[in-house]
Amino acid sequence: MSGDPKGSNSVPRLAGPSPEAPARELVDAGFAWEIADAPLLHHGLNLADLGHVLDLRARGLIPEPAAADLLGVLLEAHRTDPADFPYDAASGEVYNSRERHFVQRIGDSAGWLHAGRPRREAARVALRLLLRSQTAHLIEVGADFATTAAAVAAEHVETFMGDQTYLQQAQPSTFGHYLLAFVPPALRDGERFSAALEQVNTSPGGAGCVNGSRLLDDRGAIADALGFDGVIAHTRDAMWQTDVFIDLLATSASMIANQAKLAEDLEIWSSQEFDYVDLAGPFTRASVLMPQKRNPYALSIIRGASGVLIGRMSGFLAVVKSPSARSDNLIFAYGEIPRALDFTIRVSALTTGVVRTLSVNAERMWSELERGFAQATDLAEYVMVAGGVDYRTAYNVVGRTVRAASRQGLTGRDITPEMLDDAASEVCGRRLGLDPDALADALDPRRIVATRRATGGASPGEVKSMAEEFTARAAQLRARAVEEQERYARAEETLLAQARELAGSR
Repeated sequence: MSGDPKGSNSVPRLAGPSPEAPARELVDAGFAWEIADAPLLHHGLNLADLGHVLDLRARGLIPEPAAADLLGVLLEAHRTDPADFPYDAASGEVYNSRERHFVQRIGDSAGWLHAGRPRREAARVALRLLLRSQTAHLIEVGADFATTAAAVAAEHVETFMGDQTYLQQAQPSTFGHYLLAFVPPALRDGERFSAALEQVNTSPGGAGCVNGSRLLDDRGAIADALGFDGVIAHTRDAMWQTDVFIDLLATSASMIANQAKLAEDLEIWSSQEFDYVDLAGPFTRASVLMPQKRNPYALSIIRGASGVLIGRMSGFLAVVKSPSARSDNLIFAYGEIPRALDFTIRVSALTTGVVRTLSVNAERMWSELERGFAQATDLAEYVMVAGGVDYRTAYNVVGRTVRAASRQGLTGRDITPEMLDDAASEVCGRRLGLDPDALADALDPRRIVATRRATGGASPGEVKSMAEEFTARAAQLRARAVEEQERYARAEETLLAQARELAGSR
């Protein structure tokens, strides 16, 4: 019996790299896809490679002449616009394409770049360098939206309107209170991005393929050189984690979903039928056929962007559900995630511009509030207290009264004690005998709003207080994000200065 478990006639499995060139189909569908993302990773790859060479040199693992050659060609790549760098899908994906160019420039010295590091590690580092800057910028633009919305809300604490649910008048409120509702979600997204930034700004450097490298016994050096806060502790997790990227996409989708809700409302309210608000001209687009139309085009962008980001998050989730340590988990992340974050930054800035320049038709809002029955809830509460009946009974009395008033073409403020007595007689068999002056106060939308003095309420003082608090929180988020970006820039400049010195000022 043969000692070969596969049998004596089995064909040995081929190992090692193929001597054949990649198939044209693989180049077109695979390498070309990755090469299309090269401009996004170019800057980070240059920094990652420079840091790696400096680390190898400090450990005495690379000859000085080779280190100088490599640093020189990498600095040259750093100065080269990604559009002018000779990325070529025929040479493989981004890393291999770069290697081919470096070999052409400096020969075998380029081979030292591989020591202790697979190609994917370089891309992982580069992606995080890009994402940390984008995440900090996302915190900035989110804080800008929050600050702008809070400022506009503070200007409209006495712009009275009927707040709506299901596009129906609900209760008297103000445009300031309405608009301010979009600020806390924006701040929470900023806090989520801040937490994600702490995780993004950790280094996978020195992780090797899955279990580290015998050459790099201290992973902290490359992390410090690139301005990371530390290293990702488990090397396999460092190379293959995806949850942090899911967080970024989910929070991006959340940020724009919040703004899309506002855009949905504003699009309805900017219609001729509502005429509550009007977008500034630069945020609109004219119809080329209908001369009278000025479409709120910016709002369509914001609303559509929410769907796009939901799709990108769902698409990434569908990719990363595969077994662990699969390249396809992240091949598609290099372009999709940065583009999604960049799109989020642009759309959030657009929303901020819309809010900052928005015109609010206070007279129209007030007239619609006056001619409706938004004070019905407060009236029912007044009837309960002043009439000495339970709330369900008071609700039914007010409901009958509102129906009768609407049939007569009256408004909420036209309701009288006699009308309520008639309804009460039908509902509970007795009259209420309400005071006319007290009833008039209970029906006045302005007085109703003034009673909302509890935390989070719509009274002018409470809205102003919240706007100030939210503005301060936004300023703190923004300041931290700016500080982080300045720190990244300092680390980058220090790295480049060291590389230039060792490369002989090339």
